[in-house]
Amino acid sequence: MRSGFVTIVGRPNVGKSTLLNRMLGTKVSIVSNKPQTTRTEVRGVLTRPDVQAVFCDTPGIHKPRTTLGERLNHTARSALADMDVVLFVVDGRGGIGNGDRFVAEGLPSDRTLLVLNKVDGQSRDRIVEQLALATEFGVDEYFPVSARKGTGVDELVDHVLTRLPEGPQYYPDDMVTDVPEAFWVAELVREQLLAAVHQELPYSIATRVTEWEWPHILCEVLVERESQKGMVIGKGGAVLKEAGTRVRGQLPEGAYLELVVKVDKDWQRRPKALDRLGY
Repeated sequence: MRSGFVTIVGRPNVGKSTLLNRMLGTKVSIVSNKPQTTRTEVRGVLTRPDVQAVFCDTPGIHKPRTTLGERLNHTARSALADMDVVLFVVDGRGGIGNGDRFVAEGLPSDRTLLVLNKVDGQSRDRIVEQLALATEFGVDEYFPVSARKGTGVDELVDHVLTRLPEGPQYYPDDMVTDVPEAFWVAELVREQLLAAVHQELPYSIATRVTEWEWPHILCEVLVERESQKGMVIGKGGAVLKEAGTRVRGQLPEGAYLELVVKVDKDWQRRPKALDRLGY
């Protein structure tokens, strides 16, 4: 038996969570086009007859402006400890830049694979150009992929599995994530709200399940200012209602989801508030 841990790192919005979901063939991490969508380490498990890989999705590494941002960076960097393989994801569409160089600082070159994501729709010359630029990072291997379409992902997974050492099976065969159910529901709510709101508001939204008496689930939606509350609720409650409907569609039949919006002033900048939210 071979087994090991694989960390997925990169700057915000390079497609780390989409890649994790694609590699596992199921959704274990929420996805949006907003920065800082992933705020905690999310683990997904891929098990085959003779090998098990534990993939760790991490927050996007960036230059922080808030206490939350500092904690997200710490979470991402901490996930690199004792990893067998590191997948360093860069955006093949937007191009390699200083943000990627900032992420690359401190990555173990002998255990890091560079994943050039979002190559769908890119010309062969453009892909080759980006891969040539990526050689500055001095990592072991380079893989052009499209996490959204699946191009090149199977080859990446197969290679990752060959690099894992002999070891025990950490999770049961049928387990694909160790994310608690309540946390997952809160994340689904946040995912749907991120899809509905604009500008700076996504950074100010946090969610947490405060009651779980099946089939009743109470999820609080936290914002930082009173003016943001109306935006999240929407005219006549339309935004909140639509988010709840979309989340219930992803839950077992019979689930009753109640959403409540509250103001927790400047929670991004208050360590105690971040502790309470698990960030």
